[in-house]
Amino acid sequence: MKQSAFVVTLTFVAMISAFLIYEFVFGNPANFADFAAKGTKHVALDGNLLALAYIAGPIVAVLLGLSIMVIAVIIERTLSLRKAAGKQPIPKFFKAVIDQIRSGNINEAVTLCDKQRGSVANVLKSALTRYQEVTATGSTIEKEKQLVEVERAVEETLMLETPLLEKNLIALSTISSIATMLGLLGTVIGMIRSFKALAAGGAPDAIGLATGISEALVNTAGGLIAAIIGIVAYNFFVNKVDNFSFQIDEAKYNVMQLLKSSK
Repeated sequence: MKQSAFVVTLTFVAMISAFLIYEFVFGNPANFADFAAKGTKHVALDGNLLALAYIAGPIVAVLLGLSIMVIAVIIERTLSLRKAAGKQPIPKFFKAVIDQIRSGNINEAVTLCDKQRGSVANVLKSALTRYQEVTATGSTIEKEKQLVEVERAVEETLMLETPLLEKNLIALSTISSIATMLGLLGTVIGMIRSFKALAAGGAPDAIGLATGISEALVNTAGGLIAAIIGIVAYNFFVNKVDNFSFQIDEAKYNVMQLLKSSK
């Protein structure tokens, strides 16, 4: 699935799920003190956080949807990067490939790449298969241009692998920023309601004041939770991608040096 299609689908599913949870779980009449007497839902049971979240308003549902999106992207990135790593630890795989190249067993090295899979294996396989092509009997490519062709094949593979490693990271960063802004918006709206209750003629509206303060605090907390999880996950995955890039560059350099020395 293309990145844009994934994000659009995820947004739609997450928001629908969030509004259903907000209405039927948070807004369950059993969470409210006056359910049995009036059947209304505006006075929360003591200590009932679900009711407080419902009273805080629909922005909570949007924040919940963003939280679902963050969790979904984290799961997707975790599975994708695990797949990109291959079936066995990269250092162990790389050592096995290097040993085969030093022994002159290029075909066996390619077989190891096929078994390993993953980004590093794909890059090494592109280098080895292109090397076999340019050095095959009957090849008309000049000696000094053979390694240039190998490097070109590696660069083309890197251009395909790098976007896969970085996929959805921008979306994760954007969701974190939006969650912070929405939490702030909910805070401002809650404070407006609180001051409106205080400004009412006669005695201040205690219920309105409490509702406004509750809305402000719940939205602040919801926005911060979604943003913190998203930012921590984003930095974690960026670090993982950087490590992959370093391993790929190291593997490419060492293999190219071995292929050069074997000429």
